Amino acid sequence: MTNTLRALVLTLAVAATGMSLWTGRASAQQAYPNRPITIVVPAAAGGPTDTVGRLVGESMSRTLGQQVLVENVGGAGGTIGMTRVAKSAPDGYTLAVWHIAQATTPALYDNLRYSVLEDFDSIGRITDVPMTIVGKATLEANTIAELLAWVKEKKTGVTYAHAGIGSASYLCALMFMSAIGTQMTAVSYRGTGPAMNDLLGGQFDMMCDQTTGTTNQIKEGRIKGYAATTRTRLAVLPNLPTLDEAGIKGFEVSAWHAMWAPKGVPADAIDKLAGALQAALKDAKVIERLASLGTEPVPLDQATPAALKAQLASEVAKWGAVIRAAGAKAN
Repeated sequence: MTNTLRALVLTLAVAATGMSLWTGRASAQQAYPNRPITIVVPAAAGGPTDTVGRLVGESMSRTLGQQVLVENVGGAGGTIGMTRVAKSAPDGYTLAVWHIAQATTPALYDNLRYSVLEDFDSIGRITDVPMTIVGKATLEANTIAELLAWVKEKKTGVTYAHAGIGSASYLCALMFMSAIGTQMTAVSYRGTGPAMNDLLGGQFDMMCDQTTGTTNQIKEGRIKGYAATTRTRLAVLPNLPTLDEAGIKGFEVSAWHAMWAPKGVPADAIDKLAGALQAALKDAKVIERLASLGTEPVPLDQATPAALKAQLASEVAKWGAVIRAAGAKAN
C-alpha cells in the first residue's frame, strides 16, 4: 500500500469515527427522556403541593413517554427538598414542584445552600391555589365573625398549624395574625398533609391551607371552613365568605405552584419539559381535578420558563419586604 493510499484510508477512518461520535451524541440528545423522571415535592405526601405534583406528573408521563415519579422530601420549609434538586445532576431527570415558599426562603434563611434565582432552571408555573381559614370540627366558633372574636379573646391560647417557616400556610397565618393584631401559638409540621390528619383528630385549633387540601374536608363536614383568602368567593365553596367580606380589607393570599430543574439542564430538555407541562395544563383530566379542588391551571403564556423566571424575581422582592418587616427568621 502506498503512502498516499495509507493517508487516504486513515483520513476516511478518522472521518467515519467522527461521524459516528456525532451521530451518537445527536441520538442521545434526541433520546431524552430515555428513563423515568423524578419530581421532588419538598413536602409530605397528601398535602396540596403533592396533589398538584402528582396531577401534572401523571399527565406529563403520557406526553414524554416515560414514567414521572413523585418523591416527597419534606422538612425545613421545603429547603431540604430544594437543596437536593439544586445539587442534582443537571440532566433533566430530577425536577421540583414547589410553591410560593421558593420566593420566601432567601429572606427567612441566612444559610441556604442554594440560590433560588441562580441555581435553578425555570420550567413553568402550574396553578395559583386559593387558601382557606379552617378549624377543627369541634371548635366552638361557627362563623368567621365568631372565630375572629374567639381568637382575639384566647390569643396565644389558640393553636394553629403550618408546614414550616416560609411555607404558604405559614405566610397566610403570618398575614392573618398581623391583620387582626393578635398572636397565636404555632405548631409546625413537615407538611399540611400530616397537619390535616391532626386537625381531623382535633389535635390543634386551626390553620390556613390551600383549597387543594381543604375543599373536600369542608364539604364533608370533617372540618369547619371559615373564610377564603381571595377577593371574591370561591365557586367550589360558594357559602364560604372572604376575609375581605369579614372586615379584613384587602386580604389576599394564594399559593402559586411551579416546576424547576437544577441549573444547567440542556435547552432541548427544558423545551421538552416545558412543552409537556403545558400539555398537562390543557389536559381535561387535570383541569377537571383542579376545578374540583377550587383552582385552575394558569394561562399558558404564564406556564413558560421566561414567565416563571420573572415571577420568581418579583415575588422574592415582594415577600422579602413583608418578612423583614415582620422580623421573621427560620434560622
